Amino acid sequence: MKLDAADRKIVEALISDARMSLKDLAAHAGLSSPGVSERLRRLQDRGIVRGFSAEVDLKALGYSLQAIVRIRPLPGKLHIVQQLIQDIPEFCECDKVTGEDCFVARLAVPSIEDLDGILDKISDKAETSTSIVKSQPIRRRPPPLVIDRDSD
Repeated sequence: MKLDAADRKIVEALISDARMSLKDLAAHAGLSSPGVSERLRRLQDRGIVRGFSAEVDLKALGYSLQAIVRIRPLPGKLHIVQQLIQDIPEFCECDKVTGEDCFVARLAVPSIEDLDGILDKISDKAETSTSIVKSQPIRRRPPPLVIDRDSD
């Protein structure tokens, strides 16, 4: 879905600070507070804005290690492995992908021993290939927002 310039400003502002007040959001978008409130409601109704969240520091919470795990379920074990991934809270993200592997997942754990324990839970149901995350030069972000120039 394309956005007009005002909607794009609202979404970009919320991406940078989800706690921005309606008053500040209105000033940023060049609209009134009621106008921004209505646009925000419509953005939510359209599914463009799905929620508001906080970014947490995993290291500050004791999760000093992150890993990317490529997971290839053994024959007939796809749904079992998918459920296991969903049930293990240390899996922070997981994508179902094409190719030789079925899943690419991100784990956050306190130590390498914890990582081993989690991988052991799925080792009899899937093959895994694990890479330790050294740094994250780009945090999760949306692609550029497209402007619908016809609606300006």
